[in-house]
Amino acid sequence: MPLIPDADGWRARFPIFAQKTYLNSCSQGALSHEVRAAYAAYLADWDALGSPWELWVERVEAARVCGARLIGADADELAVMTSVSAGVSALMSCFDFRGGRDTILVGDYAFPTVGQIAHAQEPRSARVVHVPLVDGVTPAESFAALIDERTAIVALSHVSFRSGARQDNIAAIADMAHARGALVLLDSYQAIGSLPINVRQLDVDFLVAGSLKYLLASAGLGFLYVRRALLPRLTPTALGWFSQENIFAMDIYHNTPAATARRFESGTPPVPNLYAGVAGMALVQQIGVANIEAHVRELTDHLIAGALELGCALATPQAPERRGAMVAIRARDVNALVARLAERGVVVSSREQNLRVSPHFYNSHADIERLLEGLHASRDLLS
Repeated sequence: MPLIPDADGWRARFPIFAQKTYLNSCSQGALSHEVRAAYAAYLADWDALGSPWELWVERVEAARVCGARLIGADADELAVMTSVSAGVSALMSCFDFRGGRDTILVGDYAFPTVGQIAHAQEPRSARVVHVPLVDGVTPAESFAALIDERTAIVALSHVSFRSGARQDNIAAIADMAHARGALVLLDSYQAIGSLPINVRQLDVDFLVAGSLKYLLASAGLGFLYVRRALLPRLTPTALGWFSQENIFAMDIYHNTPAATARRFESGTPPVPNLYAGVAGMALVQQIGVANIEAHVRELTDHLIAGALELGCALATPQAPERRGAMVAIRARDVNALVARLAERGVVVSSREQNLRVSPHFYNSHADIERLLEGLHASRDLLS
């Protein structure tokens, strides 16, 4: 029995496959009929109703519920943000680094947002310590050697945007951090929608993600999970009117943050992106993340075997439990390789000198074969 029943029918909902071999979900999920229709619905509501703010606030809550389900959280633990950057900035604004806990640990595989925002806290007395990579990943032992009584936050990436390497020891690192009084932030943008996530099992305190990639929507919608028990002690100073207990009180004389994770939210929400985000997340939930993970693993196994047969050098660990949905292949001239594959109708992307290939549930083994044919024809550009 196929992992994804009616795979051809699902694929037909993404028009790009009529003309391209799309393998770039780590940058942007393919556009579906459902997400396009969601944008049309937003315009129709605006056109018909003028300013239906009650309806639009309901869209915020629908996105909150969908996002919480995907990570095993409760809806009141999730803030709806415009981006991961907004979520991390709001979170960091809660901390006073002038006390005994002044250190932010950042793994060297982190997305720039996390490192840049960490360093932006240095004028507020934060000390940023980078945790080096070992063979493309960061072992728990590397964190163990650095987490101490000065550590405030340990920032982890679930899956590296550069290499596709997966942090497979998150719960162990969280246990070390908690034993020493530190809190854990997990960036799951490259994992959500392609790997099952449960914040209780991972035991993280904070998680950020967004709708742009494997959740199949557009830019402009992100999430920040905050463990419920921490909410009373975290009061952000980077916020907006949607952070308030009563959004429509319009009180300019007081800051009265919501008791829930809404206290991290900012100004007017990204209404069009909420429509798209709910539609994209609904598709993912219909397929089932566990089914997506299993299907993508078959495709990446196929890709890795074929790439190794061609003599390619991989930046991604080969063990399935140590990689996400993306496979990174080293290249001599990655920009030329991306362009040459594009000429063959194969859409991929790059970071540093790595070719990034990221299938999703809508991809097939035939897509992988077309990519491998392109790599064979471009062996002069491979490392």
